[in-house]
Amino acid sequence: MTELPEGVVLPTGSVAEPRPSAAAVLSRGYGEGLEILLCHRVSEVPAFPDFWAFPGGGISRVDIAAAEENPDWLAEREDRVSMIALLREMVEEVGIAPDGNGGFFHVGEYLQDLVNSDKSAWTKLVSSGELSVSGFEANIVSQRTTPPLAPIRFSNIFYHVNLGSSKVEPTFPTGLSEFDEFRWWKPDELLNSWLVNKIRLAPPQVTLIRDIVDLGFKSLAINPPSGYHIIEFAPGVECVPLPTTTLPPSTHTNCYVLGVPSGPRILVDPAAKSSESLKILEKKVSEIHDSGSEIIATVFTHKHPDHIGDISAISQFYQAPIWASQETLDFIPNCDSDKVLEEGGTINLDGIIWNVIETPGHCPGHICLVGDAGIISGDNAVMFGTILVPSSDGDMNEYLTGLERIRRLSPPLLFPAHGPLVANPDKLLTRYIKHRTARHSRVLDAVKGGFNDVNSIAKEAYEDTPDAHPALALDQTISHLTALEKSGNISSDNGLWNVI
Repeated sequence: MTELPEGVVLPTGSVAEPRPSAAAVLSRGYGEGLEILLCHRVSEVPAFPDFWAFPGGGISRVDIAAAEENPDWLAEREDRVSMIALLREMVEEVGIAPDGNGGFFHVGEYLQDLVNSDKSAWTKLVSSGELSVSGFEANIVSQRTTPPLAPIRFSNIFYHVNLGSSKVEPTFPTGLSEFDEFRWWKPDELLNSWLVNKIRLAPPQVTLIRDIVDLGFKSLAINPPSGYHIIEFAPGVECVPLPTTTLPPSTHTNCYVLGVPSGPRILVDPAAKSSESLKILEKKVSEIHDSGSEIIATVFTHKHPDHIGDISAISQFYQAPIWASQETLDFIPNCDSDKVLEEGGTINLDGIIWNVIETPGHCPGHICLVGDAGIISGDNAVMFGTILVPSSDGDMNEYLTGLERIRRLSPPLLFPAHGPLVANPDKLLTRYIKHRTARHSRVLDAVKGGFNDVNSIAKEAYEDTPDAHPALALDQTISHLTALEKSGNISSDNGLWNVI
């Protein structure tokens, strides 16, 4: 990680253990009239705002206790704890429950609000007979585990709950809800809406909906897909997390596969170096070729080692021209087929256009790719952790300018180099800009206040962040000071800084 100051070694990040969860794929009707229920997440939720999702949630201690205290409930099911969580979540989020006779009913406002205010109320309502688990059937149609991109991960079981010809409709609780709209969708229409960027779906839902369209619920119930599945952040934007030595808490670098099956593809930041990551990348390359696609280029967003893999090892299983900025190309072995990407350049993947913009603040030659789906943003902003602007070759003024520029483009999504996709780019970029601008001001105020050596300036400027790593705080202070000097606010003389 060349963005770290020389001699600084940080502990490696750790991949979070997945938490068990359950989700309900509620359907009604049959044949061509079959519809599935999705819920629209409100704009204010931190995870996947404005995305459509299936109702469901994590298995709680209340669910585990309910199963232990009532061994006769769903006794024939090995997954009875998960089923209990599913039934509780259905009442909480959509107000629907089994009626005990193989059908379903709407529980009403009072019971739905009661369970929302106290999860254990669901157990009491079943014990009293006001709710029932008798006759409830649900088929597992998929099991998905959140990829190693975030500090909170889930091992999620998706259940098909067939409402048949029931006329029961979902409702919101009267209090706060993570949803603001319910909609019944025909699966193919839902998928097509996502494919043209009209709606947002999280990666597990995308592949599950594809499976529903292609295979149907009956086939999925016989052989529920689990384990490996592709991670589609958006149409034509697939993420392949590769284990790398990178800035914690991240443990992976996101390699992006742009383009669609059978069409031309490009790989962005294939950072594989270890045997584990090379094996992952080799498998993905084989999958791409099997789909009828050709990898026409490898694109690097910038030259840092956690983005550029072992090119020699990678070339053993695929070769493609390298497209990158001149600064990045200067860092890697030369090849006659290499191409310089610079401001105003475009990449055309059978009509899917990606425009090149330069954002050199984090690193000289850093580029982003701008498309209809969003922006491949490299190391500009991440959901978890931080971005460093190295004093060695970063530029704080350029970094802030780059953040402002990306925000002005109003991308629907950001596809960062580390961590999950950014579903609300404006919110994240605004937070980054405010934070960095405030730190910029604190550094300047420290100099104005009479602190003139780097150590005392850093101590004063980071007084509000006592847990900051001392060496990183010092390095970032130098980056701010250098930027302030370039802007004409301060000057340096023999290692001392003063206001002009």
